[in-house]
Amino acid sequence: MSYLNPSEFAKKMIDAGEAKVFMSTRDTLIRAFMAGAILALAAAFAVTVTVETGQPIVGALLFPVGFCMLYLLGFDLLTGVFTLTPLALIDKRPGVTPRSILRNWGLVFVGNFAGAILVAVMMAVIFTYAFSVDPNEVGQRIGTIGEGRTVGYSDHGAAGMLTLFIRGVLCNWMVSTGVVAAMMSTSVSGKVIAMWMPILVFFYMGFEHSIVNMFLFPSGLMLGGDFSVMDYVMWNEIPTVVGNLVGGVTFVGLTLYATHARTAETRTRPDPQPADAPAK
Repeated sequence: MSYLNPSEFAKKMIDAGEAKVFMSTRDTLIRAFMAGAILALAAAFAVTVTVETGQPIVGALLFPVGFCMLYLLGFDLLTGVFTLTPLALIDKRPGVTPRSILRNWGLVFVGNFAGAILVAVMMAVIFTYAFSVDPNEVGQRIGTIGEGRTVGYSDHGAAGMLTLFIRGVLCNWMVSTGVVAAMMSTSVSGKVIAMWMPILVFFYMGFEHSIVNMFLFPSGLMLGGDFSVMDYVMWNEIPTVVGNLVGGVTFVGLTLYATHARTAETRTRPDPQPADAPAK
């Protein structure tokens, strides 16, 4: 059968985290770069579809195509390694240390950012005919997204920061569920179906994904969005990264590890009464 039970894919999660920790610097950067680029293209695609149809649900339904592509190609997102690599440390895999995990996170962040920025520049060229005209309707929408999800949060002060953080937590709860869901199946169709559902939820609900934002906000700055680099860093990227980390580790990695990889002892069943035992 193509379905793996929870105890089987929980082991796959730990093995995957260990493998990512020990991956070479070159391979880590290449895989992260391609993941960031493909996810950025998917985000541009989803915004384009939303603008042209006027239906956000259509863009959300189609956005997961990018996530599925990058996962099946074996590329890495920061949100995924946030969830998987700590499990190798908790499971006491030999050689896995906090420093090695931080090294992996740093390399994946750099690779994701580089890939997303490259696509941001390329799409800005397309939206403006190489910056020779004003942005088209899709480019203008991306600029608006950047404003609303930076200065839009800052206008609310601490309440806005908390909202941003929670959206980051909920995002990686869903995204990492998609990463893990793909491990439930050994068939391509099973993996795609399992990934599609939680990714659809995250995108339509407007949760904050650090790598998607690596595309949207630099694009917005290039396309005339009324916010600054500091607005983007302080009022989106940093809180989003922290929220993604908390959401992935807490609600996906640790919960599945605790109940499926390190299952507690079952309770003792009471002995059944003999059929001829007197009623109490």
